[in-house]
This record gives sequence, C-alpha cells and structure tokens, in this order.
Amino acid sequence: MSTSHRLRVLSLEDDPKDTELIQASLETEGIACVVTRVDTQAAFSASLEQGGIDLILADYKLPSFDGLSALKLATSISPEVPFLFVSGTLGEEVAIEALKIGATDYVLKTRLSRLAPSVLRALREADGRTERKRTEKALSRSETFLAEAQRLSRTGSFGWNIRTREVFWSAETYRVFECEPGTTPSVELVVERTHPEDRERLQHVFEHASETGDFDIEHRLISDDGSIKHVRVVARVIRGDEPEDLQIVGAVTDVTEAKRAQEALRRSEGYLADAQRLTRTGSWAYDVATRRGIHWSQENFRLLGFDPKEGVPPHGKFFQRIHPDDQENYSNAFESAITHQQPDLDLEYRVVLPNGETRYVHSVGHPVFDNSGNFSEYIGTAMDVTEQHNARAALETAFQEIQTLKDQLYKENIALREEIVQTSMFEEIVGESPALRAVLARVTKVAPTDSTVLITGETGTGKELIARAIHKRSQRSARAFVSVNCAAIPASLISSELFGHEKGAFTGAMQRRLGRFELAEGGTLFLDEIGELPPETQIALLRVLQEREFERVGGSKVIRANVRVIAATNRDLQGLIDAGTFRGDLYYRFNVFPIEMPSLRQRREDIPLLVEYFIDRYSAKTGKKIRSIEKSTLDRLRQYAWPGNIRELQNVVERSVILGESETFTVDGSWLSGGVDQPDRAGPTLLKIPPSQEKRAIEAALAEAHGRVSGPSGAAARLGIPPSTLDSKIKTLNINKHRFTTN
Repeated sequence: MSTSHRLRVLSLEDDPKDTELIQASLETEGIACVVTRVDTQAAFSASLEQGGIDLILADYKLPSFDGLSALKLATSISPEVPFLFVSGTLGEEVAIEALKIGATDYVLKTRLSRLAPSVLRALREADGRTERKRTEKALSRSETFLAEAQRLSRTGSFGWNIRTREVFWSAETYRVFECEPGTTPSVELVVERTHPEDRERLQHVFEHASETGDFDIEHRLISDDGSIKHVRVVARVIRGDEPEDLQIVGAVTDVTEAKRAQEALRRSEGYLADAQRLTRTGSWAYDVATRRGIHWSQENFRLLGFDPKEGVPPHGKFFQRIHPDDQENYSNAFESAITHQQPDLDLEYRVVLPNGETRYVHSVGHPVFDNSGNFSEYIGTAMDVTEQHNARAALETAFQEIQTLKDQLYKENIALREEIVQTSMFEEIVGESPALRAVLARVTKVAPTDSTVLITGETGTGKELIARAIHKRSQRSARAFVSVNCAAIPASLISSELFGHEKGAFTGAMQRRLGRFELAEGGTLFLDEIGELPPETQIALLRVLQEREFERVGGSKVIRANVRVIAATNRDLQGLIDAGTFRGDLYYRFNVFPIEMPSLRQRREDIPLLVEYFIDRYSAKTGKKIRSIEKSTLDRLRQYAWPGNIRELQNVVERSVILGESETFTVDGSWLSGGVDQPDRAGPTLLKIPPSQEKRAIEAALAEAHGRVSGPSGAAARLGIPPSTLDSKIKTLNINKHRFTTN
C-alpha cells in the first residue's frame, strides 16, 4: 500500500482527543491521513461495509464494544485491511491473542513514537499479500487457460528426461493417448499404443533424438475399441549445463479430424473432377490485381484447347482464342464485371481451337472478397454447350415461348411444394394429370362393388397400386389383400399355389398347404401377369369365377370361395385369344370392369410430383436433406421416354439420392439411356405377337442385338418387354442366346 496519497484511516476510539493525538503523531512522521472516528459496533460495521479503508486503528476497551470483537468483525468483512491496536490498557497476553486472531500489530498509547513505523510495516505487508494473491490468481488463471487451450486444440504437452527416462504428461496428453490420469507415462507405453506399422519408425526417432535434435513426426495410435487415431508429435531437445541434463519437451496433437478432412477433400476433388469431365464444365479463377488467371481445372484446359503442362495461359493469349466476332462482346462484359464488381457474370461466346473446331462456351462467374473486404478475385465456370447450341438453333423461337411457361410453372411448383408433396387421395398413387384422374375416377366407382376388375398397361405403370387402392376402398378392406405374380411361378406349381394341395398330392407335398384363394377368403386376390397362366390353370380359375368354388390339388372336397379377384397384365390378351393360348370365356370373366393404366409418357405432367414424392421417401431413409431440384434435371426427366415407366423413375431417383452429395437433387444424364423426346413405340412388340411366333421374334431380336438382352439397344428394348421377362421366355422356349453373340 503506497502512502503517496492521503491514508484513509478508520479509528475505533471513544475519546476524540486520543484520535486527534494519533492523527497528529502520524502526520508528524510524514504520513498524511484522513481519519474517521467511530465508537460503536454499529458505526464500525457500517464503515467496514462501505469500504474505502486503508488502515484500522482500534482501542481495546470501549464503553459498549471491545477490541477483539472489532478485530473478528474486521477480518470477516475486510480481511485485506491492516488492523492495529492502539491502546493504553492492552496486556501482553491479550496482545498475543489479538495477533493470533489476525491483528497486524499493537502500540501502546504511551509509546506513540512506534505508531508510524508499525503503520508503514503493516502497509508494506498488506501490499505484499495483495501482490502475492494477484500473482497466484494470475498463475492459476494462466494454468486454467493453458489446460483449456490444450483441450480445445487437442494438443497435449510432455517432457522426457533422456537420462532418467522420466516422462511427464499434461492432462490433455492423457486424453490423447486414452490413458487414465494415474497411469505412469513412459516411452514404452507410447510405442505400445502406436500402430504396428509405425512403431519401428517411431522407435528410431526416440533412439536418435539426442543426436538429431528437434523432430516432427506423425504416426497412428490404436484405441481400445480398435479405432485408429492420427497424432502429430513436435519436440525440441533442451541441453543443460551438464550432459546428463538433456531433456526433450514437446507437444502431441490429435490430428485425426484433420486427416479425415484431408481425405474427404481429396475425395471431393476427385468427385469434382469427374463431375466436371462428365458435364463438360471447367472452373477458373482470375486475380484482379495482376490481371492474370490463377487457376484452371483440367476440364477447363481441355475445353479451351490449352496444354495443362504449360500452366494457366496469359489472359491475352486466351482472349485470342475467342472467335473474332465474339471478342468485343466478351471483352466488354468481362471488363464490366471486373471494374464494377458485378455479382454475376453470364455470357456465351465461341472459341476456335488450333485444329479449326469451333466450340460454344457458356461462362458464369462472381467476385470474391478477402478478409478485409477488398475485391481480390473473380471465379467462375465454363461449360461446353456446343451440342445444346446446335440442337437449340432450329427451335429457338418456339423454345422461348415454351421456356417462359416452364419457368413460370417451375416457380409455382417451388412455392407450392409443401402443399403438393402428394396431391392424390390414393396413398402412393401420386399425380393430378387428366389420364390419372380418369383412372382414379373409375377406381372410385368400382371399389365399393364386388365386380372383377382387369387392369392393363405397360410394365411399371403401377397396376398393383391401383389394385390395392380398389381393395382399401371396398367393403373387404378389413380382410387380406393377397398378391400373386403368375409369371414368377413355374407352370407345374401354379395350381398348387392358387388352390393349395393335400398331403401326398405330388412328390414333395409333405403336408397340406392352403392356397392363395383360401388365404384371401373374405378379401381380395390380385392376379398379376395373367397372360402367363397355363391352360389347365385357366380352366380351374374359370370355375372359381363362375361357381365361387374350387378343390385343392389332390383333394376331393369342394371349398367355397368368397374372394374378389382383380387381374392385371401387360400382354395383349385379345392377341393371345386369337392365338389360342388364352381362353376367351376367362377373358370375359376378368374383363367385367376394365381399367387401362396410362404410361408415364402419357402423364408427363405428373413427373415433378412423382420426383418430389420419391425424393422425400428416399431422403428420409438415407437421412439426407434435399431442399431443391435442379431445373435442368427436372426438364431432362420430363423429356425422357421412360420405357420402364414409374418403376424406372423410382429407381433413378433412389440411385440419385444415394449418390447425391449436396442439398440440390440432380440426375446423371447417362442413366437416362432411352433418350429424350422419344415418341411412344408404335411398332409391334412381343406383347402383340401370337405365342406361336414368339420364339421366331425373340431369335430375330437377339440376332439384331448380337445376343444382348438388356440395355437401350438390347433385345428386350426391341421387343418392348422387361429384360427379366425376356430371360424367362428364353429359358422356357429353350433358346441359346449365346449363339447370336458376335466377337
């Protein structure tokens, strides 16, 4: 405590003259002071609570208060303020007791010459205590900050005495090595925790540390659960006055997340390079200060016809490659974007390659600002749009009108997305096209009845969904809905599958089995692909539809059937009737209420709704968040022919969601192998060919496809049926498809 200012003294004294004498004694010794006198416990306590006191001088005896009580009160309220007794009656025993309690010193009123030195000593001791507390607090705070910094940065510290082999670890080092704080650290423990492939390298560093000096090494640790952790060890050799004082101090940092981030970055860069190559889109960066390009991606070099080995070409050299007719427009647009820091650069131009080829380029860009807010770079992309430009040239006028309507519709769809995720009241039947509305209207009318329904249409159009919708809106909805794919069951077992069999009815019939008609009792039986039913099964099925009864295979008991039948096929049943492979009377029993399912090509306006529905379903399953759909992707999906109909669309969306890395939904254009803007197939398909001519038609298609079944140019596509159906027919008709393969 410095005495350069007026000392603030609280005097506990009942005699004002004694207080004046004490103040005069201090000022005589050069200690300027302001003395406040109190003589009651209440006044003394109030002064302490108010604060602003540098020194307490107290008499031992007062009429209503004693010095020891005052001392105890002062040490509880203001323990940092020196407390001196100034009394004429203080005995030695009492003085000793006062010092034990916390008094700084005592002075007899008969010897006030000792007062000034005692006060100065007390103030110095108070300053010392205050400084020590400040230092201890600062040290504690520094240690806390250091520990917290190590925890946040995942960096622990260590020390190693090479002579004694003693090792010191900080708390964070224990956490990095996943050891209990009480564990004795050692070099051997570190090596034991190290990945076997890194141990030899690490041991070599430790063994030669005293010779090589400072070292910086990364290695792997194996955690207790078997996971791998990457750490970086940086150390410095400290040499003392004696050779044996050699020590190593350093830090160990958990860099696992950084390693993972680096790996993810490399992977992302690889994906980006592939994406740029597939989309023919290059990226570039332009330094505003130097007026030079500072980055071109590999695809940008390929697009603009420059050699990557020569580095990014000067801007002037690149400018000379632009078509002469486009140079002025490009120069004006680019200079304006740089000069005015335009948020968007969007222009098309032509480049003429050294071989004379002309490419159309669409380039977009935007400015980048540094941490100080200064305009530093302009970055962007360049896309090869030659094919698009050539295809657009003949239709540009009409396209502008259509594009305006499409853009308006796209914006409306974005705004109403939450309301139209599923516009249909028929569960998973999504859409609002006139073709689908007509089907759903027929479903609404026939569902409450018990009439047999025949659903026809191409594969993948959702015939089973319509059957389920009819069942759910019927009076049988509380009972079972049983589905049978007639094409997936061998002809020898179809009767047993539908009607059941008795024990011993045929080889392998070890016990009685209920058929699908019995399982669907009171409910609905859905027969898919009825065009594949063998003749004998058609007869038994006709009996069920006419008389509502049947017998199990190998049995004689007549079983009543209270089942509603819904049938479906993608075959031309009338053609099968003409060929004699399908019974006409059975057809008319099925065809009580026909429903023709439109192909996806006939309801293209439903594609956006279906895409959103499938995105929501598969993003929820994969835990991804997809917030928008790339407009070009949606346009491509609308234009695609969809030979596999909704099932193909569903597969494309699911695959895209699984592979997608961003919140914007895109589809790889190479997956849409059937092409875009294709008219509906009008030529003959296998579904319209009589069974007697099927083998010849399949062999002809295999010959044209060189033995290939699937794919856009495969035999299945030529015949207009799914590849799985064609494989089944090849096996049934005993066709050797390999003899059509060409080398």
